[in-house]
Amino acid sequence: MSFDRLWAELAPVGRSADSGGYHRYTWAGADTDARAWFTEAAAARGLDVRTDRNGNLWAWWPAPGPGAVATGSHLDSVPDGGAFDGPLGVASALAAVDELRSRGFTPARPLALGVFVEEEGGRFGVPCLGSRLSTGEIDPERARTLTDASGTTWARAMADAGLDPDGIGPDPELLARLDVFVELHVEQGRALEETGHPVGVASAIWPHGRWRMDFTGRADHAGTTRLTDRADPMLPFAHTILAARAMAEKHGARATVARSLVAPNGTNAIPSLVSAWLDARAADQATLAAVVDGVREAAERAARDHGVAHTMAAESTTPLVEFSHDLRDRLAAIVRTRAAESAGPVPILPTGAGHDAGVLSAHVPTAMLYVRNPTGISHSPQEWARPEDSHAGVTALADVLADLLSVPGGAS
Repeated sequence: MSFDRLWAELAPVGRSADSGGYHRYTWAGADTDARAWFTEAAAARGLDVRTDRNGNLWAWWPAPGPGAVATGSHLDSVPDGGAFDGPLGVASALAAVDELRSRGFTPARPLALGVFVEEEGGRFGVPCLGSRLSTGEIDPERARTLTDASGTTWARAMADAGLDPDGIGPDPELLARLDVFVELHVEQGRALEETGHPVGVASAIWPHGRWRMDFTGRADHAGTTRLTDRADPMLPFAHTILAARAMAEKHGARATVARSLVAPNGTNAIPSLVSAWLDARAADQATLAAVVDGVREAAERAARDHGVAHTMAAESTTPLVEFSHDLRDRLAAIVRTRAAESAGPVPILPTGAGHDAGVLSAHVPTAMLYVRNPTGISHSPQEWARPEDSHAGVTALADVLADLLSVPGGAS
């Protein structure tokens, strides 16, 4: 299958020789190489490859036009991330085109293969930035001024990549061309492993977001400052991490503090500032609000107890996404035709992970396919999908695209 060749070409790009994890950050070296790989692979298939105003890549078969069916995902990664999160959907989209052509299939309307930028927020901190810009869900000026860890702005990095940051923003012309979007993604969990199905269908994405917390204290000497004289921001920060875990357990949700910056970050100096980021997710908006409010209250209380100032503000939020029920059920029926009779109905699964499909869903009928991940691990070098399951994903995607592309635009 052509998927194996595509995967072998892409796999080395941005992979750490030490950990086996990936470091593909938007507009940086490995990400640029991965984008070039997609462009070359699409061009080799005779697809019409274009970059939109926000830096997202689109490969069209046969050419851009209205009533299009779209698929794709992203190529960027979290720090030391896995191989499959995002790239599986991109390589599978290219392989699905090959499979459709091998069947002698001719689309009745355009197919668009998309690669979205900064889906993970690994460099500039806001996830799904390419799709958020295209749909108008983030202010372009805010996006231009986002900075990475070195202080480089999105605008500077985009310009250095040869693109125009002044042109970013809502892209109604692109959205108007798309009739439907289907994203294939590795499962981020192991529900499919317990069902016997290599491919499942998404039902919903939990509401989620990222909140920045700043604990401002006073730098001082670690050896000479009495404990009673300290304003140590690390202490309320530690309380807040525990509070996040407690609130998640209380509400059956997810809350994680996995990124922090400490200043001045000296071993023998009490910190003056700790900045940290809360990632919180829950099955519904009310539960998510309860988790975040609980973490905020705990942080404020601990900050007061230790003579430290505290602020907390949302950097990105995503409401509950329920994918189109009609489209979801249509995909499940298509995938079911190839499933073993003994496997039962195709699983329809919710997820706590965000995706570009979730952003697009408010503007375009959208659905997702999941490929089984036997480890259940994601955002890690241990993320995995068996080769035969990846092949099943390509076939499922090709079947879905054939069904959607067999009718003219507007009839999906």
